[in-house]
Amino acid sequence: MSVAKATDAERIARLHVPDEEDVPAEVKELWALPLEKLGFVPNVLRTWALRPEHLLRWRKYMDELLKGESGLSEAQREMIGTVVSATNRCYYCVTSHSAQVRLLTGDAILADQLAVNHRHAHLEAKERTMLDFAVKVTEESHRCTEQDLDVLREVGWSDEDIMDIAEVAAMFNLTNRMASALGWVPNEEYHRAGR
Repeated sequence: MSVAKATDAERIARLHVPDEEDVPAEVKELWALPLEKLGFVPNVLRTWALRPEHLLRWRKYMDELLKGESGLSEAQREMIGTVVSATNRCYYCVTSHSAQVRLLTGDAILADQLAVNHRHAHLEAKERTMLDFAVKVTEESHRCTEQDLDVLREVGWSDEDIMDIAEVAAMFNLTNRMASALGWVPNEEYHRAGR
């Protein structure tokens, strides 16, 4: 495996980004998976490698949230990620997760609408309610009430699904803040994916 070193002009974060020879074997193994599948290592995995144990734990948790068993499809979870990231104005995460929405749904227009303002997207009531709740979790979770959950239940979400919606939204809020605060730059490949 060979991960290219970044020059100053290609900087992908405001902090030091470890080189391949400076990371433990478990991180190299983690990097090898997307390199083989996608042809590149996502910059989030490179930048978070400054704290290797944190990266490995975060990645395992994120994989479970986005791809594990749930009443939400993988595309719906990526929709949450895109909308939360757009709400937080997180350049890295809007770019990478709207690319995933495009790839999973085949709908570039939907991905663009979610990246700008999900209220303009043509969505079923169930998905619109899911995204409205994810935005409320992001902007004012302290104002969430039983009534918010009742609205989700009324359109067909189970309590387990509601927990998944809240948990995915909360995880993206963490990742958005890390990416924005530390100046993570998305890989160029995300801009072209699914277009």
